Amino acid sequence: MIIKSYAKINLSLKVIGLRPDDYHDLQMVMLPLDLFDAIEIEKMPFSPDSFVTCDDIELANLKENLCKKSLEAMRAKYKFKDNFTIRIHKEIPFASGLGGGSSNAAAVMLAVNQMLHLKATNEDLIEVGKTVGADVPFFLVNKPALVEGIGERITPIKVKTQYECLIVKPQQGLSTREVYAISDKFQKARVDTDGVIKGLANGDDTLIAKSLGNDLMLPAESLLPDIGVVYDSLCKDGFTIVSMSGSGSSVFALSRDNHKCHEAAKKYTKQGYIVRHCKILL
Repeated sequence: MIIKSYAKINLSLKVIGLRPDDYHDLQMVMLPLDLFDAIEIEKMPFSPDSFVTCDDIELANLKENLCKKSLEAMRAKYKFKDNFTIRIHKEIPFASGLGGGSSNAAAVMLAVNQMLHLKATNEDLIEVGKTVGADVPFFLVNKPALVEGIGERITPIKVKTQYECLIVKPQQGLSTREVYAISDKFQKARVDTDGVIKGLANGDDTLIAKSLGNDLMLPAESLLPDIGVVYDSLCKDGFTIVSMSGSGSSVFALSRDNHKCHEAAKKYTKQGYIVRHCKILL
């Protein structure tokens, strides 16, 4: 089976506070993108183990890969003995804040559920998925949503406009763990989650631009100043809906203007950035 594993952006990300288990409670507006990795998964009846391979050299060491973790979490829940070969064909940049690893894990769970006729409901899969990674439940739903808690509470939202999405990522990525480790030392952004949700529902670009924000951007920028350079540059290009996704290092701009995004994509590619031009999924 070949299954698409979609990326996401965090249109807003608000850190509510640190939990007793050292995770952070979050309030996020997340949008899926039509940018995807392809996951090829094949059942191996006589194999003693499951194997994960990837065509991205940065992911050559897959010992702790979330695909393997999600497979073993499914095995623990549903008691199957089957093993698989999983091949990941990457288009989502690594360490970018676009959720590639979590999306891959969710794709494997959906594929195994279908291939082995497990008949697990989406609610069942979300219960398993939240033990694998904080973003995995979102990718099992893969619809525009308000995401709360550590990623397990998902409320679908309405989006009126299918925006173009320009993603510009510095060559260097960031560790989510490292960004969160220093995040409490920085001033929080003025994120108006309700304003973002209302703006998306009404197609009000001005309200979205005024309301969005990411509490992790300042800590991420302290580790990788190029994030701020890209952000400022996109704003100077005339984009108004601009922010960083997740814990970085990708910066994105949403626009209704396909030509403007296309021309900007060429500009940032020439400057040596990793660039993707796609659309949000509704």
